[in-house]
Amino acid sequence: MKTHIALLIILCLVLAAPALAQWSYENGPINGNVDAWTINFGYTVSDSYVAAGASVNGFAFGARELPGDTMTAVDWILSTGPCSNPQGGCGTILGSGTASGNNLTDKFLSYNQFGYQIDLITVSNLNVPENSGTEYWLTLANAVLPSGDPVFWDENSGIGCHSQGCPSSAYESAEGTIPSESFTINGTGGGTTPEPGSVMLFGSGVLGLLGVLRRKLL
Repeated sequence: MKTHIALLIILCLVLAAPALAQWSYENGPINGNVDAWTINFGYTVSDSYVAAGASVNGFAFGARELPGDTMTAVDWILSTGPCSNPQGGCGTILGSGTASGNNLTDKFLSYNQFGYQIDLITVSNLNVPENSGTEYWLTLANAVLPSGDPVFWDENSGIGCHSQGCPSSAYESAEGTIPSESFTINGTGGGTTPEPGSVMLFGSGVLGLLGVLRRKLL
């Protein structure tokens, strides 16, 4: 009986263990009608953000493409400095790679007034450690379209953003300082919070344990 009680206590404690909270940095919604900056043909764009947790799991951004185009890959860098600043550099690179395949999705949203296709590009399955409350930079480059057409990171100037550190500072490799772009960074490690289901299971487990003890003592 003692073994069963011990196992029940361990199970309840495991189920009640806190889960890492989610965090995000949002630089405002996609605009689509202001301006946009090339992220292929050798051009790169960097935008700042403030981390609110211990790691980055992915990001999303607004893109302008010619009608019928779909992005299949894009290079990304997360760093302590703006890689696209002609007068600066990346600083320390925390993570980099090429998003493609199952790690990249291109969702059509609408057409803008200039006839461009406005898409939401989502990059997932990242695991880049960062320090909460610290400013970092997201850099995009070498975007790939099967058509070979240009693709642009949509500018929104940070209008409508509410995260700490927004609107973002931004650089383009040929132009230098530019208005900021539409993007979202998401991750984990913003604190801990118990799963609701775990709390309920923990409570029911404790009640069950009390029932066992009561029957044992009677």
